[in-house]
Amino acid sequence: MAKNTLSTARRGRRHPLATIALIVIGLVSTGGAYALFSSTASANTPASTTTATVDQGKKLFAANCATCHGVNAGGVAGVGPSLYGVGAASVDFQVSTGRMPLANQGVQAEQKPAQFTKDQISALATYVASLSPGPGIPDAKYLKGNGNLANGAELFRINCAMCHNVAGAGGALTQGKFAPTLSGVLPVHVYEAMVSGPQNMPVFNDKNLTPAQKADVITYLKYLDQNPSPGGIDLGNLGPVSEGLFIWIFGLGAIVGVTIWIAAKAN
Repeated sequence: MAKNTLSTARRGRRHPLATIALIVIGLVSTGGAYALFSSTASANTPASTTTATVDQGKKLFAANCATCHGVNAGGVAGVGPSLYGVGAASVDFQVSTGRMPLANQGVQAEQKPAQFTKDQISALATYVASLSPGPGIPDAKYLKGNGNLANGAELFRINCAMCHNVAGAGGALTQGKFAPTLSGVLPVHVYEAMVSGPQNMPVFNDKNLTPAQKADVITYLKYLDQNPSPGGIDLGNLGPVSEGLFIWIFGLGAIVGVTIWIAAKAN
């Protein structure tokens, strides 16, 4: 009986190499799964996010941006902010619209012709995006201008009109700053501005305005571009100030002119 029990115990005892074998099998399985996943991800990764693109962007950054933003994009006190967390959207907006690199230090970066090609801008955006997470380039489906026009108009009046004017004509702000006109602005730049908050503009993340709502705002702006003022001359779409000034100068001027003409005829 004792022999049978001992024999059974020996048969149930794990071999000393069994644990090592299990670890090896686990590592091989995990490594194989990871390799499969990595190869699939790499196959689906666009060329713009390759290491070569990041390296190109890093070189462009060092030559053109590091003076203000620091060699590692951490910012330079009193000169340029850190770019960690701004994402590709901010870089694409600022560089594509020519606001960056700055021509000179001032109260606000003004739009000018872009200083880089599309590929170079993409490389810069990819490099900055690789430093830390941030808003990315918007999906093309939100830029078609086929959203809800009425909802976009309402959202624009609530969130944007106080600075950009209800017709997107722009307006003056404090200390020499201004909200630029939105007429003719590319949809991608409108979306990027909403998610990055350039200059004095607040950031409208996806909790403030969902991507679909941003698409509605773009739809409204595209509608304004495609439909001229139904009332005739829009006078810059600046509202009652420009309209009142027009009446004051030309209306009263005409009255004074007619009065002088009548007086001259009477004599």
